Amino acid sequence: MAEKMGGEEPVSRQRGRGKLTVRERVSFLVDPGSFHEIGKIAGVATYDEDEKLDSFMASNSVVGRATLDGRPTMVLGDDFTVRGGAADASIRGKTVIALKQAVEYRMPLVQLIDGTGGGGSIKMFLKDPRTYIPETPSWELIVDGMGEIPMVSLALGPCAGLGAGRVGASHYSVMVKELSQVFVAGPPVAIAIGEDVSKEELGGWEIQAKNGTVDDVVATEADAFKAAKRFLSYLPSSVHELPPVTEPTDDPDRRDESLISIVPEDGKTPYKPQKIIEASVDKGSFFEIGRNWGRGIVTGLARIDGHPVGIMAGNPFFLDGAWTADVCDKVMRHMDLCSTFHLPVVHFVDCAGFAVGVRHETAGVTRKGVRAMAAVYQATVPVCAVVIRKAYGLAGSAMMNPTKAKWRYCWPSGNWGSLPMAGGIEAAFRKELSETDDKEALLASLYKKFEAMEDPFRTAEAFFAEEIIDPRDTRPLLVDFVHHARRRLEPGKTVFGPRP
Repeated sequence: MAEKMGGEEPVSRQRGRGKLTVRERVSFLVDPGSFHEIGKIAGVATYDEDEKLDSFMASNSVVGRATLDGRPTMVLGDDFTVRGGAADASIRGKTVIALKQAVEYRMPLVQLIDGTGGGGSIKMFLKDPRTYIPETPSWELIVDGMGEIPMVSLALGPCAGLGAGRVGASHYSVMVKELSQVFVAGPPVAIAIGEDVSKEELGGWEIQAKNGTVDDVVATEADAFKAAKRFLSYLPSSVHELPPVTEPTDDPDRRDESLISIVPEDGKTPYKPQKIIEASVDKGSFFEIGRNWGRGIVTGLARIDGHPVGIMAGNPFFLDGAWTADVCDKVMRHMDLCSTFHLPVVHFVDCAGFAVGVRHETAGVTRKGVRAMAAVYQATVPVCAVVIRKAYGLAGSAMMNPTKAKWRYCWPSGNWGSLPMAGGIEAAFRKELSETDDKEALLASLYKKFEAMEDPFRTAEAFFAEEIIDPRDTRPLLVDFVHHARRRLEPGKTVFGPRP
């Protein structure tokens, strides 16, 4: 009876929308035959006059233990066929046991979210004619759990209220195009405040993936399951372990010839940082996270000689790699993920500083910028910076925590300082330029003089750049870094101090 879920008609509607049922999702996600369900017959039963079972409706959550690629994992799935996945049709204890078992027995938690918020339908007041002061007692378990185990949320339908909150309260979240939406409250509530919108217009992927509410977007539910498993493959099962090192699949001494010419010599033309990442890490191992938001920086996970690492790389295609408010949020989120789960970080630096202008100040770039810097300085894992090109100002200084032993390499294309020379020369020599009879000649002379000072080898002569390397040596040097970094890693819960 429990396996009938909401009944024939609701199940048919679910499939008619192009969606799998919760039990089909679990079967596709986990290793075959590994799912052990908890509380399968928890729900609402009725009994006849002889006290025999007359009818039964299962609660709308499916909970249990399974393995994903051989790793013990907790799974919590919403059943949309029972009251649209509303929390008023669930049993709170099932969510609680999923969170507690995952944390106490040190297993990742994967949530298959397809439902509405904690309040359920207004019609529920007819059964219990009073309102209540809202409480979410499971939230403490969620917050504490994020400091203990990897938590993944797959948005597989409309996710409102508490459902939307669960999507956001995770280390990695995925939406399925045209199938899932995430919003605080759905279109009927939006209409009540004067916004006549569809579910997609209110909380579709083009909104939530571009503002950072979710990390990734995929085309199908099957792709979502694959993404969840791949993300987890880089992380330990809990903070009480180190990330799993796999058998190396790539030559540790590989020198990619493309790296010698990938950065244009004019210092202005952009290049794709993903190409540098892919040439430096184990082939096929780079897993980009958050590609649709904070696009001035590329973040993700990869392996170097089989060792999982976190990746950050400035992206000059977007404001020359300047850190906007959303880039700062993205940096902070990624550094916290790496610190929490003991992933060394490789930072390919190309940063023109914090983004300048009214639009960026309005977005709060100053406050978010110093918070991102704090996340870098508070990082508890080793960070190797590879300075590819620009490193300017406060944001440029946040490539690592310089008070710790620096592990840094610079390419000959490096260009750094407290501010760019261009524009600064005119400002510094305004008086001289206004008094000269040949402004162009003086300006050319000044540029020649100061551009010579930008030579990265002059920085290295003063030991302000520890090593200037042949770009083709980047991978072998990073292999050396990850083996040294492994000795620094310590399992356990990470605690951060306050941030500005």
